[in-house]
Amino acid sequence: MGKDQLQGALDLLILKTLQRGPMHGYGIAQRIQQISEDALRVEEGSLYPALHRLEQQASIAADWRASEAGRRAKFYRLTPAGRKQLAREAENWGRVSSAVEKVLRFA
Repeated sequence: MGKDQLQGALDLLILKTLQRGPMHGYGIAQRIQQISEDALRVEEGSLYPALHRLEQQASIAADWRASEAGRRAKFYRLTPAGRKQLAREAENWGRVSSAVEKVLRFA
């Protein structure tokens, strides 16, 4: 898989996580790790550039709030454009993962 597909997978994970409601970056990374049963770990060096990219694309929006720990944190939320992107990315991921599965099964 190329860089674009890996980047698309991270975008998909972030958008899907934000579908539940607004979260700060650390919370997004923790949720992905928790749901994947520690199989997926999103490092800060990948997470924050992806969040910035999604914000620039208007797929997510952000505002500063107090976190659960009482510190100021940037909370991200899905926009209507982000919901559409999530649907497209999920469909595309389904095609890619199905193709990979076929190769693994029949190659």
